[in-house]
Order: sequence, then C-alpha cells, then structure tokens
Amino acid sequence: MPTSARRSTRTRAANVLRGSLIGAAEAVPGISGGTVALVTGVYETIIGSAGHLVTGVRSLITDRARARAELREVRWDVLVPLLLGMAPTLVVALLLLGPAIEEHPVPLRALFFGMVAAALIVPVRMLGVRWRARELVLAAAGGLAAYLFTGELQLSVEPSLPVVFLAAAVAVCALVLPGVSGAFLLLAFGLYVPTSEAVRDLDLAYIGAFALGAVVGLSLVVKGLQWLLANLRRVTLAVMTGLIVGALRALWPWQTEDHELLAPDSPVLPIIGLGLLGAAVVGGMILLEHWFRRHPSDAVEHGVAARHAGGHADGTPCSTRPR
Repeated sequence: MPTSARRSTRTRAANVLRGSLIGAAEAVPGISGGTVALVTGVYETIIGSAGHLVTGVRSLITDRARARAELREVRWDVLVPLLLGMAPTLVVALLLLGPAIEEHPVPLRALFFGMVAAALIVPVRMLGVRWRARELVLAAAGGLAAYLFTGELQLSVEPSLPVVFLAAAVAVCALVLPGVSGAFLLLAFGLYVPTSEAVRDLDLAYIGAFALGAVVGLSLVVKGLQWLLANLRRVTLAVMTGLIVGALRALWPWQTEDHELLAPDSPVLPIIGLGLLGAAVVGGMILLEHWFRRHPSDAVEHGVAARHAGGHADGTPCSTRPR
C-alpha cells in the first residue's frame, strides 16, 4: 500500500475515533462535545463544513451553482468518518445513561451538577472579569427565565412532539459552543430520559421530530447564534451564562418526583464528593483545551496528518480550511 494511502487510512481511522469521543461526550450532561471537538482538533472543520452545508442546502432551490460550490467546500472526508464514530457511540451511551439516571438520580445529578457548574468557567472566561451593568442584568434575567422554565417544563410527563422539536433545535447549538452540553440542555428540558427511551423503543415519531428539530436548529439557530457571537458577543455570552446557571435547577440532586427542590438529605458528603469529581473532570478538560489552544501544533494525530500533509490534526490541509 502506498505511503499516502496508509496515511489517509490512518487519518480516517483517527477521525472515527474522534467522532466516538465526541459522541460519548454529547451523551453525558455536563461534558461538551464542542470542547472535545476542539481538543481533538476537528472543531473548526466541523463548524466551517456545517456552515457550507447549510448554505449549500438552502441554495439548492434558488441558486444551484452556488449550492454546488458550497457543497464542494464541505470536508466530507472528515465529516463522514466523524459521523461514523459519533452516531453509534452516542446511541449506545444514551441507552446506558438513560436507565442509570432513572435508577440512581441523586448521585448522577450531583455528578452532572458539578460538571455543568465547572463548565461555566468557559463563558465567564470569555467575558473576562469586567462585566458591564447591562451584561449583569441580562445574565440575571436569563438565569431567572431558565430557572422558571426548567421547573415548569419538567412537569410534563409525556413531552409533545412540538416540544421535542424545539428542544432538539436548541440542544444542537451545543455543537457551536465549547463548554455547553447538549445533553445537559435535554436534561434541563426534562427530555433526556424520554429521548433515551425513544431510541431504545425505536419510537419513529419521536425520533423523527427530534431529527427534524436538529436539522432546523443547524440551519437556523446555529447560523443565528454564530451571527450573535460575531456581532453581539458579550451580550450573547452574558445571557448564555445566566441561562446555564438558572438551568442548574434541573440538576439539583435532591428533588421530588415532581421536580420540587428539597434540602440536602443524608448522606451528604458522598453526594458532594461526586459533584466535586464531576467538576474536576470538566476542569481537567478545560485545562486541556486551553493547552491545545496555546500549542495547536501538538494536537492529537498531528504527527500523522500535519507533518506529512502540511495540514491540521483532522487531515484538513492548511490552505483549504473552511472559513
């Protein structure tokens, strides 16, 4: 086998592994698939290719020449292996974690609470230490809205398909924002376990509504969020921080079956320990992400993909990185 073919095979295999890591992260409330994508060196390729893909699909009716040009810019050689690794891992992780959350809600909520609380470092660090009064007000308003919203929404025992659609459209935004967990958003909406059960039972109506919501989210919400981050960055980050803080209500370990919050109940120390463990895991990932930002040449598989091909960790050539 020629050397270039062996390198290509190794790069594809590495991207399948990266996809598996991202899929596993997306299934765990509190761990951001976007952060894992950033750490493993494929974040920019995913976001750039997603932008080209969305624009290309939109242009299929109005401007086919532009659609073809946009679709040619998509890094299919990277995205397809990523999806091949991500999809089955995500499904398996959902099937395992859904029942576990139902059977052991208090310890797992404590673990996830610590993860999400630690992940708040990401948007707070982006904003810096100097918050303007407007940003504080918006963060507080977002936090209050999320606190009230998650409390009301989780009272729904059987989520309707429109709710599933909207939740999927919002949760897919986590792919754009390192530090934000899509699984946490589903858990905050009260849809994590129902989604796991729908996958287990092959509930096609539920899965179809979820998939359609994710597609719409990618085509509308993600594009809009990218615009907001580019043009109203601080305001967007402030609101996002408040929303995450308020939505932590969904992960308070001690709750009734109707999701009414309770005071801590014994044994407290093991539950606190799990929360600290979750925070340590995410804190370690954030430090790793920060290290890779400062040392991009040392990304995973850089020695295989970049030294030989003049490209990035995922095999994307430097000169053709989507913008």
